[in-house]
Amino acid sequence: MAENDAASRGPVSRGEVARYPLFAVGAVLLGAFLANFDSRLTTVGLPDLRGAFSLTFDEGAWLSTAAIGSQILIAPAVAWLATAFGLRRVLGIPSLIYAAVSLVIPFVHHFPTLIVLSVLHGMLLGTFVPATLMIILRNLPIRWWLPAIAIYAIRVGFALDSSTSLVGLYVEHLGWQWLYWQGVVIAPLMGLMVYLGTPAEEVNHECLKDADWGGMLLLGTSMAMIYAGLDQGNRLDWLNSGTVIALLFGGALLFVCFLVNEALAPQPWAHFKILFSRNIGLSLAILLLYTMTGLSNASLVPNFLGTVTQLRPEQSGALLLVWGALPMFVLVPASIVLLRHFDSRLAIVIGFTAFATANLLGTQLTHDWAREDFTLIVALQSVGQAFLVLPIIITSLANSDPTRATAYAAYIQVMRLGGAEIGVALMGTWLRVREQVNSAYLGPHVQSGDPDVMKVLQALINHFTSFGAGSAQGRAIGTLAAEVQREANVLAYIDAFWLCFYFAIAGLVLTALLTRAPQGPLSQTPLNLGAMFRGLRPRPR
Repeated sequence: MAENDAASRGPVSRGEVARYPLFAVGAVLLGAFLANFDSRLTTVGLPDLRGAFSLTFDEGAWLSTAAIGSQILIAPAVAWLATAFGLRRVLGIPSLIYAAVSLVIPFVHHFPTLIVLSVLHGMLLGTFVPATLMIILRNLPIRWWLPAIAIYAIRVGFALDSSTSLVGLYVEHLGWQWLYWQGVVIAPLMGLMVYLGTPAEEVNHECLKDADWGGMLLLGTSMAMIYAGLDQGNRLDWLNSGTVIALLFGGALLFVCFLVNEALAPQPWAHFKILFSRNIGLSLAILLLYTMTGLSNASLVPNFLGTVTQLRPEQSGALLLVWGALPMFVLVPASIVLLRHFDSRLAIVIGFTAFATANLLGTQLTHDWAREDFTLIVALQSVGQAFLVLPIIITSLANSDPTRATAYAAYIQVMRLGGAEIGVALMGTWLRVREQVNSAYLGPHVQSGDPDVMKVLQALINHFTSFGAGSAQGRAIGTLAAEVQREANVLAYIDAFWLCFYFAIAGLVLTALLTRAPQGPLSQTPLNLGAMFRGLRPRPR
C-alpha cells in the first residue's frame, strides 16, 4: 500500500512516505497548535505582558507587532526551504532554539533586547505551520491526507475559542511566564516527532543553485512592513504618522519590486501567474473573506465581553471553550465525511451560511447582553470554522498545479497570516472610527437643559447624594457620559457584525463562481445510496 501511495503522489512532493505516519501526524498536530496558540496567547494576554515587563502602552504595541510581523517575514519562504533543506532541518533544530528563546524571554526586562528576542521567537514560530503542511503533502500516504489536513485546519478555530480560557489559566493560576514557557515543553516534543515521522533528506543542491533569494526576501519584508504599518496605524493615527507612512509605502514599493523580480528572474520562486488560475485565485480570495468574516469569532465576541461587560479573559473564555472549541471535535469529523463523499463547495456554503447567520444575530446586540446571550452566535461560529477552513484548503490543493507547489504555498501563507492579522488591524480601526461617529450622532441628543436629560441627571444626583453631596453632581455627569460612550461602543460592534455579515455574503458569491476541481487524490467518492438501502431491506425467508 505504501508503494502504491508513493507511486501515485505525482510531482507535488519529492519526499519519501513516512515509515511511522502517526509520528508525522503528531508533528502536524503539535506544530500547528503551538503556532496558533502562541500567537493568540500573545495577543489576548498582551495587557498582562505589559504589566509583567513594565512596558508602556506604546512599547506593548510594538512587542505585539514584532512578534507577529516576524512570522509574516519568514512564513512565505518555508515551503521552499523545506524542499531545499529537508523538513528535519527546517523544523527539528529551530524547535530547540525556539524552546530556548521561550525559556529566556520572561527573564528579560531590557526593552530593546526583548524586541530582538521577540522577532527571533516569531521567525522560528513562523516556520511551524507552513512546514507541518509540507509534512502532510511530502511524507504522508494519500489516505492520511484528509484527516491530517483536518488536524491542520481545526487549529484555527480551536485556538481562537480556547486561547482566552488558557490565558486565564496561565495568568491566574500558573503564572504569566507560561504564556511563553508552554513552548519549552511542546516545541522539543514536536521536533522529536519530526525526526521520528519524516525521513532523512539530503540538501537539494540543484534547488539551491537556482534559488530566488531576492524574491523571498522582497515578499516577506514587504508583507511584514505592510502589516506593521496597519497594526500601528490605529494607534498612531494613520497618515498623520511618519512611521506609518514609511512602513506602508515602503512595503508597497518592495512588493512592486517583488513582482518585477518574479517577472524577470530566470527561475522565479513564486511567480504571480499562479493567481490567474480561476479556482486558485478564487480560493485565495475565499480564504481572505473567511478570515474577515471570522473576525466576529476572533475579535468581536471576546472584545465586546471585555470592553462593554468588563469580563476578564477567564470569564469570557468559558463561553468560547464550551460552545466554540469543544463542538469542533464532533463538527470536524462531520466535515471530513462530507468532503469524502460530496463536493467541497457544499461544505464552504454551509460554513459561510453559518457565519452569516451568526453575524446577523450579532446585529441585534444591546448593552444588556451578557455572556450567555452569545451562546447561539458562538455555536454557529463553531460550525462556520469547522466547515470552512478544511474545505477551502482541500479545494485549493485539488486545483493547484503540483509543479508550482512552492509558489502556491507562499501565497497561501501570505493570505493565512497576512490576511488574518491585517483584518484584525483594520477591524480595530473600524471599531474606533464607528465609535467616534456614533458618539457624534448621540451627542446632539444629550443637550444640557433638555427635560429628559435633566430628569436622568437628577435621578443620578439623588443616587450619589448618599455617598457625598459635594461630589454628587460631578459623578452624575460622569456616569451619564460613560453611558453615552457605552452605547456608542455597542453601536460600533453592531456595525462591525454587519460588516462581517457582508463578508460572509461575498464569500458565498465567490463560492458560486468556483468550478469543479479536476480528478485527483482528493476527489470525492460518491455515496452508493442504493447499496446502502438494499442492505437495510429485510431478507426474504
